[in-house]
Amino acid sequence: MAGYPQICLNGHLINSYYQDSPHYNQKYCDRCGEKTITECLNCGEAIKGKYHYDRVVNFTGYEIPSYCHNCGAPYSWTEEKIKVAKEYVDFMEELSSEEKEALKKNIDDIITDSPRTKLASQKVKYYLTKVGKGLAAGLKDILVDVASETAKKIIMET
Repeated sequence: MAGYPQICLNGHLINSYYQDSPHYNQKYCDRCGEKTITECLNCGEAIKGKYHYDRVVNFTGYEIPSYCHNCGAPYSWTEEKIKVAKEYVDFMEELSSEEKEALKKNIDDIITDSPRTKLASQKVKYYLTKVGKGLAAGLKDILVDVASETAKKIIMET
């Protein structure tokens, strides 16, 4: 049987099994104070959780999804991380306006695995070499949370 999680709007896991363990439910996150949800705000479908087998202990962690499995919309925590990543780019004085816009577009292309992911990842990596280490590291920290696995490998390799 599938477990359904409760997650705050910033992406903090509150309860892995909100239906089966309601005593752990919270209206607001105790880490950041944001409201909690159990379903997609776009289509109302329950957020998928871990699959639970009766009488089987599962020690694997739960990976919080980035997108709704039903409608494909990004969850609020994914949208916010993408927004913050793009705002970060605006502080990169070493880049021209055109380069900043290109970098922002490439951020969109590294979020999911698609035919553009590898090329976009190489472009992001290239632009990060043109800015200070602090800004590059800050953007990488954000991108690690939202980029596809393919993109992470390319951007994070040194």
